[in-house]
Amino acid sequence: MKTVIALFAALLISPQLAAEQATVAPAPNGITIPEGYENWRLIAISQRTESQTLRAILGNSIAIEAARQGKTNPWPNGTILAKLNWKQKASDKFATAVIPGEFIHADFMIKDSQKYVATGGWGYARWLGQQQQPYGKDASFAAECQGCHSAVQDQDFVFTTAVKLP
Repeated sequence: MKTVIALFAALLISPQLAAEQATVAPAPNGITIPEGYENWRLIAISQRTESQTLRAILGNSIAIEAARQGKTNPWPNGTILAKLNWKQKASDKFATAVIPGEFIHADFMIKDSQKYVATGGWGYARWLGQQQQPYGKDASFAAECQGCHSAVQDQDFVFTTAVKLP
């Protein structure tokens, strides 16, 4: 629960990222950072223990509606998922809390079953660090993303499971 609270607090950092997105170069495959993503709603959170990172997964309105209705296999065309990643660190105010530290990267997945046939119907993009440097030397970087996401092909290539709200 403490991690959940820390991630919600971390989302307050997003306006700073949004202010920078206007000058951010597109990914090598032409995908640009979706305008207004910092105002999207939370779909889930995750922690990667091997990389000691915390992640907030946000969705555009199409993704939120699909997640709340349980219609995510497949996700509908027009879905955009954002995964914001921070290095985790111990809180200096609360010894047992883990909180977001350095911002690592922002990932986006865009569902378009016609445009992104070669990558399972998803377009992938990533921007590194606070400076939001596009990831990948050329458009072929998406094959790397697809290679990892193929492990969850039976979940429409998405690792995230939407949180259930009371």
